[in-house]
Amino acid sequence: MRNIIKPFLVLLLLLYIGTGTAQDNHHYQTDFSVENFAERRSTILDAIGNNAIALIQGASGHAGFSIFRQTNTFYYLTGLETDHAYLLLNGKNKKTIVYLPHRDEGRENGQGKILSAEDKDLVKELTGVDEVKGYEFLSSDLLRTGLIKSAPPLLYTPLSPAETGNDSRDELLYGQARAAADPWDASVTKESLFVQQINSQFPQFEIRDLSPLLDEMRLIKSKEEIELIRKATQIAGLGIMEAMRSTKLGVYEYQLDAAAKYVFHLNGSRGDGYASIIGGGTNAYFGHYFHKTDVLNDGDLVLMDYAPDYRYYTSDVTRIWPVNGKFDKAQKALYDYIVAYRDALFKYIKPGVTSNDVLDQAAADMKEYLKGKTFANPNHLKAVEQGIKFRGHFQHPVGMAVHDVGIVHRTPLRPGMVFTIDPMIWIPEERLYIRIEDMALVTEDGVENLSAFVPSSIEDVEKTIKEKGLIEFHPPTQLPFKN
Repeated sequence: MRNIIKPFLVLLLLLYIGTGTAQDNHHYQTDFSVENFAERRSTILDAIGNNAIALIQGASGHAGFSIFRQTNTFYYLTGLETDHAYLLLNGKNKKTIVYLPHRDEGRENGQGKILSAEDKDLVKELTGVDEVKGYEFLSSDLLRTGLIKSAPPLLYTPLSPAETGNDSRDELLYGQARAAADPWDASVTKESLFVQQINSQFPQFEIRDLSPLLDEMRLIKSKEEIELIRKATQIAGLGIMEAMRSTKLGVYEYQLDAAAKYVFHLNGSRGDGYASIIGGGTNAYFGHYFHKTDVLNDGDLVLMDYAPDYRYYTSDVTRIWPVNGKFDKAQKALYDYIVAYRDALFKYIKPGVTSNDVLDQAAADMKEYLKGKTFANPNHLKAVEQGIKFRGHFQHPVGMAVHDVGIVHRTPLRPGMVFTIDPMIWIPEERLYIRIEDMALVTEDGVENLSAFVPSSIEDVEKTIKEKGLIEFHPPTQLPFKN
């Protein structure tokens, strides 16, 4: 009896210890080292100079049951995912301080461990900051930066809207403009309110915009960031390939979204890098079509543009394919042109050249490509000829946001830049839009297509569609069903 009880008590003790360890899990990121964050903060300190400070606010908590996601900027500099956090970088003494809320035991009992001001030593160890305090100390510390015994330092803070998930600065700015145009909309941006708050408490500070410096930093990706973008691109491609396999007559656009989402979450993604763009037939003509309510029809093409939010990084991959599994003759001619244009653009990407260089050289190649080519009708020929003149095939940076910050146009390309190559044509007479999109990483001696594994040739696309997909293995349940 004694020999039975003793192992049983040991087992209970191990279970108790294991439970306690799980509850104490601080859920801090593992993709970047302390040195990575310290180097980024040091870059800011060097750039703002000895008579300046930088103040960055994190994201506010979400109402309801939404999962909290930190702002890209705050995560980029600390890796912390606690809401209502602040970061102070002091150029005078080169010290960094993180300000956090105090422990909320009731909230932790429901959600698990949340790093707080009480975790001072742990947060310092994880992030490499010099000090951790409760956020009630922020005002007095701002006062001590030079408002009493010396000239006030410049205060840098980001003035551009913060990205907190499946959003990008351009879309956030457009949203702000739409709100400003509505005389009944009283919304004010968080950045504006933050500046107002600083000015009301400390009018001595001269406020400068930190966003341009942060944008330049984020434009060149580190090897750790490239690895995350590579994984996000692989997940995006696998999701699109699963959608190809699941495409059949009668399937709905939203069902392709579901197939890709399954792949995203299966591979560790938190959610969407942006709302999926899935348009069958003429729906694809809208560049950011997101309704996804229509059925896929015979003879149509379906376009899919989708990528995950994977550990605060995303991708941007697009493919278009025939719903019935076979490109017809007219579709083949247009599609081959798009793939050839993609290949021509990638051919000229390397360090030192500009987007204009790439576009000019690729356009010259495509003029040669068109010699001897025939298309189904004059409207198709006009579309591809106009496509050679179009300058939007060389698109936007990608990283923590799908339309990431930084400038890749008309500036010499540098290793570590990541952006999309997105050849496209419009045929308004048929409401037809065709494009594919791939991820370009500038390397030391050229370029890597991070999404090259995603089927793009007609043969590979048609072969993938023939394979059995998730929706075939597990078709949707007919609702309502009887219990």
